[in-house]
Amino acid sequence: MMQDFVGRDLSRQIFNEPVGINPDLRKPVLKFLGLVEYQATWEAMKAFTAQRTATTPDEIWLLQHPPTYTQGQAGKPEHLLNAHNIPVVKIDRGGQITYHGPGQLVAYLLLDLRRWKINVRELVRLMEQSVINVLASYGITALGREDAPGIYVGDAKIGALGLKIRNGCCYHGLSLNVDMDLTPFAGINPCGYQGLRVTQIKDFCGATDFATIEKQLAQQLLELLQQHYASK
Repeated sequence: MMQDFVGRDLSRQIFNEPVGINPDLRKPVLKFLGLVEYQATWEAMKAFTAQRTATTPDEIWLLQHPPTYTQGQAGKPEHLLNAHNIPVVKIDRGGQITYHGPGQLVAYLLLDLRRWKINVRELVRLMEQSVINVLASYGITALGREDAPGIYVGDAKIGALGLKIRNGCCYHGLSLNVDMDLTPFAGINPCGYQGLRVTQIKDFCGATDFATIEKQLAQQLLELLQQHYASK
């Protein structure tokens, strides 16, 4: 019942809400979708990308998922240690296995890369920087790593990312641990790294306001995309 309701609600929000005429295709539409089931969201991303045209406005979806493990195209089964009855979804992004759950902020970027004059490596760095900037506003020093894509505070991972490119357009995106139960990460080798520690904003700041962080991340993504385009 819950999954059926969530799936219908997601479809309504993504495909049926009027967004009006957007004269500037470099102003992505932001959609705050709440808690939505993973499978329905993934199917909606693929459908959006398959149906879009050269004049389709880009979109950024901000949301949370119920407990779900997702395993990327290169994912190795040995990195799933104990699923603990949490569903495992094999998907089409790059990377290994990660965990999504309530209290984790997910941002999916549905962008025409040609429109932004950006390549995949540049977009990955941009996504990392958006999270680094948000964390800095809370006094948390974070960084990206060339050897292990993602965002780290010290040696602990606080954000993950993965993309799929199809016909010059991307989908999937990034996740940021805000205020969640981190226990399910112990059931996997996060992103394929044995013993990798994970952390979250709550561990550094105590109480957090999810909605505020969600808006801050959306704003950072928009600003960095505009800055990148202006530099070209």
